[in-house]
Amino acid sequence: MPITITDIRRVPVKGLSTEVLDSVRLSPGQGVIGDRRFVLADTSVRIDRDAPRWVPKTNFLMLMRNERLAALDTRFDTDTGMLTVSRDGNEVVRGRITEPVGRAVIEDFFAAYMGAEARAKPRLLEAPPGHMFSDHPAPVVSLINLASVRDLERVVGAPVDPVRFRANLYFEGARAWADFAWVDTDIAVGAARLRVTARIPRCAATNVDPASGARDMNIPKALQRGFGHVDLGLYARVTVGGPVSVGDEIRAPA
Repeated sequence: MPITITDIRRVPVKGLSTEVLDSVRLSPGQGVIGDRRFVLADTSVRIDRDAPRWVPKTNFLMLMRNERLAALDTRFDTDTGMLTVSRDGNEVVRGRITEPVGRAVIEDFFAAYMGAEARAKPRLLEAPPGHMFSDHPAPVVSLINLASVRDLERVVGAPVDPVRFRANLYFEGARAWADFAWVDTDIAVGAARLRVTARIPRCAATNVDPASGARDMNIPKALQRGFGHVDLGLYARVTVGGPVSVGDEIRAPA
C-alpha cells in the first residue's frame, strides 16, 4: 500500500486555527509558506528583522497554556492580510494584520478576550522572510502518521482528532510508529525531498480539543503509558524544493 498525503495544513497565527491547503510548494531550508507567520507575543519580545532569533513558545499566547484560543475560529486571507475571528459562528472582530491599524484592532480584542491570562496586552508580530514562529529552532515541516493516531486512540479509549497535533502533512499507508525509523534518513514527498531530523515530543497543547477548546485529554500521559515515550510525528528539513499536493506519495526507506 503506498504512503500518501491525506491532508496539508498550516497555522497562519500561532495558537489559532489551522488552514487546510490542497497543495504547497516547499523550498529548501524553509517551512510551509505562511506557517506560523504571525504570533501574539509578550510585550518584552523583540524581533530583529535583519537577524531574527528563535523565541521559545512560552513568550507567546499558546494552546499549552491558553486553551481558550481554541474556542475561536480564525481565518486569514493571504491576499488581503485580513484576519477574521469568530466565536460560536458569529464574527467578533476583523483586522488587516499586515498593517499597523489592523494589528492594533486584533491586539485589543485578544487583550480583552484573554484578560488576566495575557498578563499584558499582546503584540501581534509578523515573522521576517525566511523565519517562522515554530516550536523548533530551525524552519521545518511537521508530519503525522495517522495510523499512529489510531493506535493512540486504542490507549485513550476515545477518538483523537489529528488536528490536535497541528502538523503540516498528514499521511496514510504506513504502519503505526513505523515512521520513527525514518529519523536521520531522506524521504521524497511529492516532488520535494526532506531530511527527517527528529521525532516530535508532544506537550500539553495536544490536550486541548481543537473544536471546543476543552482540555479533555492528557495526550503526553497516554503516550507514556501506552508506548513508553511522549513522541508522535516527525520534524523534517526540506533539502530539495518542489510542489506537494494531497494524494502525493511519500517514498521512504523500507
